[in-house]
Amino acid sequence: MSEPRDLVLASGNAGKLRELEALLAPLGYRVRSQSEFGVSEAAEPHDTFLENALAKARWAAQHTGLPALADDSGIVVPSLGGAPGVRSARFAATPSDGRPSDADNNALLLKALAAHSERTAMFVCVLALVRHPNDPLPLIAQGVWPGRVLESPRGMGGFGYDPLFQPRGMTCSAAELSPEEKNRVSHRAQAMRELRVQLAATSWVL
Repeated sequence: MSEPRDLVLASGNAGKLRELEALLAPLGYRVRSQSEFGVSEAAEPHDTFLENALAKARWAAQHTGLPALADDSGIVVPSLGGAPGVRSARFAATPSDGRPSDADNNALLLKALAAHSERTAMFVCVLALVRHPNDPLPLIAQGVWPGRVLESPRGMGGFGYDPLFQPRGMTCSAAELSPEEKNRVSHRAQAMRELRVQLAATSWVL
């Protein structure tokens, strides 16, 4: 059996690392967080998940010398004009503090939706995979997980907005799913399946 190939994840998010490790291990990749290499978080100034994912992947590849995978994801709520969107992880941030907690972000989302009866939402994930910082042909994959925002948090699993997100066709929150179930149906799982198809269908190798 061949040794797993190293791939750096352009994120320090432990939840994302756990999920992507589980999804990529069967493909023979060992996912290593950019934090392991002392790489700081890349700037995410863009208005789309795609642009931010590419910026983060190129940043991580530049500073580690390894192929890099970036995941830009978040929750999109049409009633809020698409917010939190690309600002999902920083939704409750203020100029005077650092990255807010998941609880702070969840609380602000509930407050923002208090006056809205329409609570449709979707988790979105865009993956960008580059072989090197200037890769002219990155692989891009996207997943969308439709559902709605609950009136209060439920469940202790997952991370981010999982306690507030009820997937379409389910009666539980994403935080009440087992890790195995979430890794079968989530936005990140969908994007990873698309990425796997692309890897199998092209000569793109790491």
